[in-house]
Amino acid sequence: MVTIPVKTRLRSDGTLDIHVPTGLPESDVEVLLLIEPVLNPADVWPEGFFERTFAAFAEQTLERLAQGCIDSREALR
Repeated sequence: MVTIPVKTRLRSDGTLDIHVPTGLPESDVEVLLLIEPVLNPADVWPEGFFERTFAAFAEQTLERLAQGCIDSREALR
């Protein structure tokens, strides 16, 4: 089995053209094709997300609640 990683771009109609030299002799082969989209950082966050959320709490006062008591423990030796 030969694994050949290839990065390419889909055509505008969603098709993929692959021409990969394998170095193998002419014969019947099984091909497993795994297509994994490459995430663009701009696609991870919705359009305008930061503009809508920046300083969202500016007009509100955030209050930290009581944290409770800490258990006392023996000192490490």
